[in-house]
Amino acid sequence: MFEKFANIFRIPDLRNRVLFTLGLLAVYRLGAHIPTPGINADLLAQFFNQNSGSALGLVDLFSGGNLRKLTVFALGIMPYITASIIFQLLTVIYEPLAKLQKEGEMGRRKITQWTRYVTVLLAIVQSFAIALTLTNTSTGQSMVTIGKFAFIPMCVITLTTGTAFIMWLGEQITERGIGNGMSLLIFTGIVVGLPRGVQELYTKATTQAWGPLTPLIIILLVAAMIAVVAFIIFVERSERRIPVQYAKRVVGRKMMGGQTIHLPLKVNSGGVMPVIFASSILSAPLLFSGMSFFGSGPLRDTKIVGPILAALAPGEPWYVLLQMVAIVFFAYFYISIVFRPDDIADNMRKNGGFIPGIRPGKRTSDFINDVLTRITLVGAIYLIIITTIPTLLISGIHFNHLFLIGPIFDHLPAAFTQGLGVNFYFGGTSLLIVVGVAMDTVNQIESQLIMRHYDGFSPKSGRIKGRRSW
Repeated sequence: MFEKFANIFRIPDLRNRVLFTLGLLAVYRLGAHIPTPGINADLLAQFFNQNSGSALGLVDLFSGGNLRKLTVFALGIMPYITASIIFQLLTVIYEPLAKLQKEGEMGRRKITQWTRYVTVLLAIVQSFAIALTLTNTSTGQSMVTIGKFAFIPMCVITLTTGTAFIMWLGEQITERGIGNGMSLLIFTGIVVGLPRGVQELYTKATTQAWGPLTPLIIILLVAAMIAVVAFIIFVERSERRIPVQYAKRVVGRKMMGGQTIHLPLKVNSGGVMPVIFASSILSAPLLFSGMSFFGSGPLRDTKIVGPILAALAPGEPWYVLLQMVAIVFFAYFYISIVFRPDDIADNMRKNGGFIPGIRPGKRTSDFINDVLTRITLVGAIYLIIITTIPTLLISGIHFNHLFLIGPIFDHLPAAFTQGLGVNFYFGGTSLLIVVGVAMDTVNQIESQLIMRHYDGFSPKSGRIKGRRSW
């Protein structure tokens, strides 16, 4: 294993890519220690500690803890993710944008440029909402140490600039580094928070916050986390292989074809993107919950909007239901963008390939589409299990908040309705992102090694036997 890691640094191009990625991630973490001017950091941290079990904790998770400190990178890459969702939806429902996407590299560059503009616009709106929330008298004027009219424009400019810089970092990592830049930024933000989560777990154990069965609960929790990680790796590597046979043909003086290969279709082709998209959409109401209109106080305290925002908090039944629906929707939506059954069937027919028992052309396209529909449903259910069950166990099942039937659940143990109170870093979403991004990055490094005839990380994978450098 150490020999395989050493091979990374023996290849100049791969070594430069890895070091470039690590350097930009270090710059990203450096920005986590530069606070926005005019903030009372102690009161802000106290406010986040009091609301760590709400949707605020989930947003802070994706920002890597920057929102808790209100650093220059407080918004993270959530505006970019939201803008990407908007344009991916528009490419499906808006025909001119779909044609632009099919124009090749120039069309994709123009869409990327528009995505950047929308990202900056969303960052301005979100930073303005945060500034209004912090300067609102009901949330505590003391959170801001300077005047309101001086803090709001300063906060908007600082956070928007930080978001634009993060977007640039992610694009540079994707283009000149290893792995998907945006996913790696989220991965870094989650990983750096794991020590704090372990410390909180240890504190709860030493203070007997969970009762006399604390050691057993910790053992079960660790075992469950290991089992979830193993389950994620198993499903992420699972694929449905469709046999494709190529007929023999004569090209010049050579006999071509006559071989059978497999068309691999991953069970979870979307990876962590459906979960990130769903979390981004469901965390949007939080941005406006602290805003006040016409002096009526924050929206979360109003009689009409307040109950709706409360019902959309993590752990609430409506939040869980909407999360399930959003994951299924984005799983199918992502697969519809990545895979084109018509194009696959057409290319297969042009090269003399066919699926045994299936006619080339429309029948092949329909067959591939049916297989994708079935395995995508399995992948969506897998994502729902990973993201929902740990969240329910951690924050509790709040069915006792349901209208009319809620009192039925009041007799359940407090651990069932309120959860164990562990931080979000041990939730299914964070584990899925960490494991998924790590596997994707390792696969990209492995492909670079194999391309240069070095051994990969995966044993028994039929790789080309690597050479040894002395």
